[in-house]
Amino acid sequence: MKILSFFSRSDLTRSLWVFRREFLLVGLYSLVANVLMLAPTLYMLQVYDRVLVSQSELTLVAISLLTLFLFGVMAFAEWMRSRLLVHTGVRLDERLSTQVFNASFEANLNQSGHAAARSFGDLIQIRQFLTGNGIFAFFDAPWAPIYLAVLYFLHPWLGAIGLLFALVQGVLAWVGHRVAAQPSENATKAASDAGVFLQGKLRNAEVLESMGMIQNLQVRWQSRHDQQLSLGGLAQRLTHHITAWSKFIRYSQQSLALGAGALLVIDGQLSPGAMIAANVLMTRALAPIDQLVGSWRQFMAMRTAFGRLEQLLLDFPARVGTHTQEELAGQVILRGVSAGAMGREQPILKGIDLQVPAGTVMVIAGPSGSGKSTLARVLVGIWPQVSGDVLLDGVAIHKWDRSALGSQIGYLPQDIELFEGTIAENIARFGDIDFERVIAAARQASLHDMILRFPKGYDTPMGEAGNLLSGGQRQRIALARAVYGNPALLVLDEPNANLDDVGEAALYQTVARLKAAGKTVFLITHRPGAVALADRLLLLREGQVQAEGPREAVIAALQVGPGAAVAAQQPPVQDRLSPA
Repeated sequence: MKILSFFSRSDLTRSLWVFRREFLLVGLYSLVANVLMLAPTLYMLQVYDRVLVSQSELTLVAISLLTLFLFGVMAFAEWMRSRLLVHTGVRLDERLSTQVFNASFEANLNQSGHAAARSFGDLIQIRQFLTGNGIFAFFDAPWAPIYLAVLYFLHPWLGAIGLLFALVQGVLAWVGHRVAAQPSENATKAASDAGVFLQGKLRNAEVLESMGMIQNLQVRWQSRHDQQLSLGGLAQRLTHHITAWSKFIRYSQQSLALGAGALLVIDGQLSPGAMIAANVLMTRALAPIDQLVGSWRQFMAMRTAFGRLEQLLLDFPARVGTHTQEELAGQVILRGVSAGAMGREQPILKGIDLQVPAGTVMVIAGPSGSGKSTLARVLVGIWPQVSGDVLLDGVAIHKWDRSALGSQIGYLPQDIELFEGTIAENIARFGDIDFERVIAAARQASLHDMILRFPKGYDTPMGEAGNLLSGGQRQRIALARAVYGNPALLVLDEPNANLDDVGEAALYQTVARLKAAGKTVFLITHRPGAVALADRLLLLREGQVQAEGPREAVIAALQVGPGAAVAAQQPPVQDRLSPA
């Protein structure tokens, strides 16, 4: 029961448990291969002690053919277990890759501290270990005692020598892990930190070059690079020392085993054939242990990767949304919503109560740092630390099936990110491209004519277009992506931040068309021109609602004074489900 409990504690361990039949077959093939490893030893004994004595060619041919057959069976067993492990690694990847992908995004969204970008590297490391030489050492190691027992039957002293060297190699593996594991991990982390630091600065090369910051940042990178070299050099020195000792023990074992066998032959306690066979057998008996020593570092790295990946999947299991709805109406209700952030004692949003009927255009305003962008993320369900209720059409947002909900939401973040692919793929959200809908979205964002001026039009890769697009054009592509598919709920965070007068006029036309189509729109802006489009206004200050209500009521309250602005939150909450 304890074993079953262990293998059911996470998706990663459960996935490995699913392949128990394959691992049992690998163990069976390992049994066959390792038993047949005795064939060369037996062949030597027969040649030296029987064929050479009897001078029988027929006996030589017979045992040679039999040995070749056994070698063929052994090769088949080796091939089958390799094939099984490779197949198991691929199936494990297929079983987990989607969940690892989703869990990585969940971890990043929740700012959990998990190294989400490393998760696929961890999965690859586990798969490579399962299909590499290291796993063979674990399957072969249990047969080392059998080889030692055969040595003991040849002569007790040979068995004792083999056991002694097996213990020495085992101690060396343990010492190597104790001495070299932490320095190797520190070196790997330092190399990763230096690489991430450099990549982050390369993405902003224009800023660094224009303001002469490269030399200053080079000094900081050099400090990280020097630390990486120092830690890497220490880890390599320790590894080389362990490797040198391992070679010394291995070569000493081969020579001393041969010398001990020769001494026993001189004393008449062993035949020459048995001496040669014992030397080969001892090498074979200690080979798995030698492989374990050599692959111990890979095993420890795999174990660390396994632990990280297992914790990631435990913390972020597959999210199962139970609520699906063919068409979202767009009603939004917030009840006592507060939003916090890691490392910050005070919440960003404090007790937000809000009811927005479907088809409403709400303009959200307020000074910088008042929580407007945080509220936008809360509305689309991507802010990690939220308390209270966020309801879409009366259903908590976390209960929605995200695939069903995502196509019915349009989100334009403040920081625009366009992805590798064509302009059409970016607008179509990388789904199946319906060019009629893509063009309709581009026209709605007043983008169609601009796209046609590119040599490849909608098929222009963003890698080519990225250097040609202004900030305003990129923002309008992101707006076209937000309105693609005619979503019922749109959250636009500073959509006019990079737009000129023409672009801003096109944006307001887009919002007016969305309003006429009965869409629910949250428009976050600092510009007063957007107020004319609003059905309702929401003013935030220091994470709290300063004023909220129909546009005219809020404007009138603000003109009277701050005290009356709070009263502009009327009419009462229960009356706000009807359009203003």
